[in-house]
Amino acid sequence: MQIIQNLKKELKKLIFAYRFMRIVQLPYGSFGAGGNLSDAAIDPKSLNQIVQFLSRTQRGRIALAEKKLLGKIDLQQLHQLPSNTLGYIYADHMIRNGLTPPPVREHTPDTYRYLFNYVMETHDIWHVVTGSNTDKAGEIQVETFSLTQFYPARFWVVLLAKNFLKTAIEDMDLCSQHMEAFVRGWIMGQQAQPLFGVPWNTLWEKPLDEIRAELNIRPYLGSELEAAIKWRGEEITAKPELVGVK
Repeated sequence: MQIIQNLKKELKKLIFAYRFMRIVQLPYGSFGAGGNLSDAAIDPKSLNQIVQFLSRTQRGRIALAEKKLLGKIDLQQLHQLPSNTLGYIYADHMIRNGLTPPPVREHTPDTYRYLFNYVMETHDIWHVVTGSNTDKAGEIQVETFSLTQFYPARFWVVLLAKNFLKTAIEDMDLCSQHMEAFVRGWIMGQQAQPLFGVPWNTLWEKPLDEIRAELNIRPYLGSELEAAIKWRGEEITAKPELVGVK
């Protein structure tokens, strides 16, 4: 019996490793294989920890009970709002980056599926409210922010591990930027109020600065912290005489 249990554990590790290597091939901000990956990355114990973490606030408890989603988003309509509102800035972000709103998803009683749908449809809203660009560093920043907001779930750790592995393989010249984004996202997420359950579709007409102030979201951490996380090294170009190569 113990042998069978051990074999099952090893098989699960192999499946997880295979799915991880598949997701490493995806772009930095892609959730393309997220469904399959999250199936392997979130076990019942982890899901229960996430639910308990999100249930700390009344807003979180209501969201988990009602499982409401955003519904249909009309970018052109939102783009007619005043330029300082969440709706306009979100629509402008989507249009400029050639992005489409998340598909309207059916209500599900399944907590795990609801949480995955919630993450998928609020991802770009969180980009906007955290001031995270859609470049590689911006994706790392918003994913780190999400990690602090959703409990240290394996799903977010895997996404970040994937991005840092891609950095090591493909983008070492961006390493300092990515580390700064990671630290900024972590601090910002720790400082902010819990965002889970915020009814974003009722806030489209509200100024973004007011929303950030109410939720204590600080894209700029202040001069002292910004200086502390800034890479202080100098760009070094390898020269033969410096490394003893003739």
